[in-house]
Order: sequence, then C-alpha cells, then structure tokens
Amino acid sequence: MLKVHILKIEDIYVPTDRKKELEPEKVDFAAEEIMTEAEEKPISVRKGKDRYVLLKGVHRLEAHKALGETTIKGYIMNAKQR
Repeated sequence: MLKVHILKIEDIYVPTDRKKELEPEKVDFAAEEIMTEAEEKPISVRKGKDRYVLLKGVHRLEAHKALGETTIKGYIMNAKQR
C-alpha cells in the first residue's frame, strides 16, 4: 500500500506535457473541492535528481498554489508503480 507524504509545493517540477493539460476551469473546481472537503486525493510524483516530478494531479497542484498553500499530499512512486 502506498504511503501518503506531505510534499513542499516548491519541490515539485511540472513537466511541459503536464502543463499543456492544464485547464483553468478544472483548477477552479479543484480549489473549491479542496476548501469544502476534508479528504483530498493525493497527487503522484516520482523522485528526480533534486526535486519531485509530477506524474498525476496537475489541477490539484495548481489549485493548492492558487489557494496559497505551501504543501500538498502526495504519493512518491517508483518506476514499477507507474
């Protein structure tokens, strides 16, 4: 079972292909959900050289940024778990 980690948003790199998927309406929706729901789905990242690389959850990550959050819940995946 995967362990949920608290990750610093500043330590997460968003690849260009993930940025292209970004839809402002989905970020707004995710931000509203974050404010109203107690439990949120963690993002998925993998370890890079000196930071984490986002695999899933670009809208949740951007929503946290928009809300002024500095941390986010995430799963740290390895190559076998992708």
